[in-house]
Amino acid sequence: MRTIRDHSLISVTTAVVLALAASILPVHAQTAADAALNMANMLDGAGGGVSGDDLLAALEDAAEAGQPMAMWQLGTMYENGEGVDRDPAKAFGYFAQIANQHADAVPKGVEADIVAQSFVKVGDYYREGLPDAGIPADAERSHALLLHAATYFGDADAQYRVGLLYMSDDGLGANPLQSARWFSLAARKGHCPAQAQLGELLFHGVEGIEAQPVEGLMWLEIAHQRCATTADAGWIDDMLNKAVAAAAPEQQLEATKLADTIAPQFAGF
Repeated sequence: MRTIRDHSLISVTTAVVLALAASILPVHAQTAADAALNMANMLDGAGGGVSGDDLLAALEDAAEAGQPMAMWQLGTMYENGEGVDRDPAKAFGYFAQIANQHADAVPKGVEADIVAQSFVKVGDYYREGLPDAGIPADAERSHALLLHAATYFGDADAQYRVGLLYMSDDGLGANPLQSARWFSLAARKGHCPAQAQLGELLFHGVEGIEAQPVEGLMWLEIAHQRCATTADAGWIDDMLNKAVAAAAPEQQLEATKLADTIAPQFAGF
């Protein structure tokens, strides 16, 4: 339950939150999710005698005013226990609110990535279920939410996840062609795990896809470069090393030249 606060202070703090949001969003190289994180970091270091409780209250007021960025920040805070007690039910509520209120937001709008990622997060909660909040596991609903983020918003992470779902009968049904299609869409947006999965499929070939070792190795090398400092680096390096060991020297050389030519295209992602 929210407590009664000093509304003069809260109104000022809320104005700071919204002003920071406005100042951050026009940076086109930055996603709205990144902007939300930057906003939180700026507020955390803002000082000025404003307490953490007041900053939290300001985010809550901004969320009640319909600000998706504030809802997103609160959702991630409650999901990860950052500055608040971890509360998956509250996190689900904020992400679901964004998805429900902005399902038809302009796909290329400044907050489209936050809306798309909210669909992904709500889908994750439905995949596992959240018994404490009365949310049962519902794979079909989870898949529908993920597909909306992948198709309507064109979200690269959602497209990658759809590709994974088409790799097993437990997901959307094993369909290598569909996997390759979705991985390709995400890979061309700079999603490095998708680049690795696409490379693996192309290198070995599967039913309906003829082996293309040079292009496959190229994508694996690009993924290796782009995911080098991420948690995915280990399995991507394993894929690359196995492909390199199986490739002919001339294939390795051609793939490296292609990767060096194409990789810079993803520098801004």
